[in-house]
Order: sequence, then structure tokens, then C-alpha cells
Amino acid sequence: MKFPSIALKSNRHVLIIYLVKELLLYFIIAFLFFFMVFFVNQILLMAEDILKKRVPIMVVMRLMGYSLPFIVAQSAPFATLVGFLMCLGRMMTDNEILVIRASGKSFLIILVPVLILGMFISVVSFFVNDYLLPLGTISYNKLYREILYSDPTIELESNSIKRTEDATLVIGEVTDTLVSDLLFFDIDDQGQIRIIASGPTQIINAGQPGILMNLGMESSTVCSFDMSDANRYDVMQAGKTDMNVFASSFFSDSSSTNPREMTSFDLFKFIQQVKEEGTASTLQMNMYKLEFHKKFSLPFASIFFALLAMPLAILFGKHNGLTVGLIIGIFLCVAYWAAMILGQTFGIRQGLSGFWTMWLPDIFVGVAGFVFYLVLVKR
Repeated sequence: MKFPSIALKSNRHVLIIYLVKELLLYFIIAFLFFFMVFFVNQILLMAEDILKKRVPIMVVMRLMGYSLPFIVAQSAPFATLVGFLMCLGRMMTDNEILVIRASGKSFLIILVPVLILGMFISVVSFFVNDYLLPLGTISYNKLYREILYSDPTIELESNSIKRTEDATLVIGEVTDTLVSDLLFFDIDDQGQIRIIASGPTQIINAGQPGILMNLGMESSTVCSFDMSDANRYDVMQAGKTDMNVFASSFFSDSSSTNPREMTSFDLFKFIQQVKEEGTASTLQMNMYKLEFHKKFSLPFASIFFALLAMPLAILFGKHNGLTVGLIIGIFLCVAYWAAMILGQTFGIRQGLSGFWTMWLPDIFVGVAGFVFYLVLVKR
């Protein structure tokens, strides 16, 4: 009397292993796709900022290596959605899902391995995002500073606008270390608006700690405006002006804290400390909280995407499930990415809750997945 039960358990075990293998295979394929997309995007960004400045290729490769944790952390959730949709859509088209249902098994036997694998991907992604990403960010920023100190012209692009921590530069044509003309806006120590306009400007490596570059400006004009009285201003002209640009204008001070260089535990302790001391502005606190919740919401999006992928693939994958899964997956990835960007923007600029701006896309995906699953079961 026990043999049928043993056979049933064995069949269930074989089915779960088969589902996990198929899901994992398609996840890897989708992961490689998104990895290449983000990897090529990173190469293009570096080509614009670094490669055309003739930085040694080995240095560029090191920068790319430090960027890998970021690329992996970004790719995993989207690969979960697209990979699972393609896999289950293919199984639906090939009537494998129909065979499973005809054998008397419920949709739950498909959902369980989907959620387990989604949770496993989330945990691995969280480790990469929370531990490896801060290490990579620290190493990346350190190496990038070294590159800029050796060649500060990397930060100055022809016919562009460069905004630093406390100033704005309008840059003319850049040829090697010579800028055809330069316009500089900032606020001086007395709170006055200062505008500096110059003709040909030579970019000189200062070679001093803390100073990124020295600007040797010719035919310069300096205008200072009193913030308290619009009718008061000073104008100075000089044939030659030297101005030091400090590294702190382009980078945060080494003693300050970058949330992306911290683990979630360290960032949580830092937020509590800043709250008690009251040393951070509202804008900074919003940014810290937003980055803290992002360390969880992005990697654990995989579990929500897995929940959504299963019913969508079965409901819409009857015909050409592989292609339909790919199309739906790409569309949802773009929508999710846009929601994350908007959440970050509104969270930083408008002061919205970091929890809601980062978790709302995940909650929406999870609720949609649960609703679609109920529709699937009731069919």
C-alpha cells in the first residue's frame, strides 16, 4: 500500500528538479543578456570619459572589474523576470504545463520551485549588492581619483557644462591641456555670487595634495554680486589669473560618508548616529534612507518578479510563449527601471519617504503577481 505514495513523492521530486533546472537555465541566459547590456553601457560611459583621454588599457580594465558587482546586482532581478517568463512560456507552448495539470497536480507544484529559486537569487544578489558592491565602489573611486590627479583634463569635456559640489563651469573647446574659453560660476566665502569669464585657459597639474588642477586664465574678468543688494557689484579685469580647483569640488571629502561604500548594517548605524547628532540636512537624510532601502528592494525584487512571472507565462504563453515571455519581460523591466529612477528623483528632490519610493515598485509587482495567480487558479 505504500508503493503508490512513494512513487508519487518520487515523481514530485523529479518534477521539481526538472523545473528548477529549466528555470535556472533560462535565468542564466537572461542574466548574460542583461549583463552584456549593462556591461556595454559601462564601457560606453568610460569611452566617453576615460578611454578617449588615452588612459592605459590596464587601468580601464581595473575600473571595469570594480564595476562588475554593480552590473551583477542590476542584472539579477531583471534576469529573473525575463528568464522565468521565457522558461514557463516555452513550457506552456509545448503543453508541458498541460501535462502536469492533467496528471492531477495543482499550480502550486510549479509556484513553489519558482519562489524558492527566486528567493535563492535574491539572497545571492543581496550579498553582491551589500558586500561586494561597497568594496568595488571604494576601489573604483580610489582609482578614479588617482587617474584624475595624473590627468585632470579627463573631467573637462569640449563644449560642455560641468557642475561640481559648489560651482558650475561652462567649458569651450578643449585641446590637450588648453581650453579656448571658460565661464565659471560659484558663491564665495562672503556669500556673494562670483562669475569669472576668461579667454584661453591652460590646465596645469598642480601636484599638490588636495588640489586637482590649476587653471591659468588669460584675459579674465571677475564679477561679484552682492546677494543682499542687487545694485552693488564689483568688476575686476586681469591679463593673467591663476585659480586652483580643489579635489573636494569634484569628490566628497574623504572624511565624509558615501552610502554606496557602506554595507546595510553600517549604513543603518550611521543613520542612527546622524539622527542623534543632528549633523545631516533633510536632503542628506533622505538620500541615506533611500540608499538603505535600495540595498534591500533591488536584490529582493527577484522574489516578486518570480511570483509575477509564473501566472503571466501560463496565462499568455499558450502560443509562442518564449517570444511572448521575452516581450512582456522586457516591457516590465523598462517600467520597473523607470519607476526606480522616478522614486530616487522624487525621494531626493521632494523629500518623499525612502521606504515607499524604493519598495513601492516591488509591492506593486508582488500584488500584481498575487492577483494574476488567483485569476489563474480560478480559471
